[in-house]
Amino acid sequence: MKRNIGRIDKADFPMLNLFDIEVKIDTGAYTSSIHCKNVKVEDCYLKCTFLDEEHPSYHEKEIIFDEYDVKVVKSSNGQSEARYRIKTEIVLFGRTQPIYLTLSDREEMRFPVLLGRSFLSKKYIVDINKTNLSFKLKTKK
Repeated sequence: MKRNIGRIDKADFPMLNLFDIEVKIDTGAYTSSIHCKNVKVEDCYLKCTFLDEEHPSYHEKEIIFDEYDVKVVKSSNGQSEARYRIKTEIVLFGRTQPIYLTLSDREEMRFPVLLGRSFLSKKYIVDINKTNLSFKLKTKK
């Protein structure tokens, strides 16, 4: 059964040590992405820091991935770019699910995380009149 999700919410990414991160639900985007800085590959490991100093959840920790790939993503302005993609976990509505996230500099964007169709499909129905459905459920407990 598909669950309703609003146009924005807050999610946890336990493997990245990020909690209550604002996410924008974007049915126009195919891939999901997360705001990331200082992305580099050293000795076949992908290293990066998530969010930036302005963000209340910023923790400066460099996170290292041994599994990643490169995905060509067409951005909203129509330009294609190659981005690193990681597999991690997202917690929404109390359920931990695997998610692929491309790494991009979203500093100019209001939301550090975008959830695209490839993650949403078969799991969620987007109700644009609602917000923070998962977060409200979490804070009730």
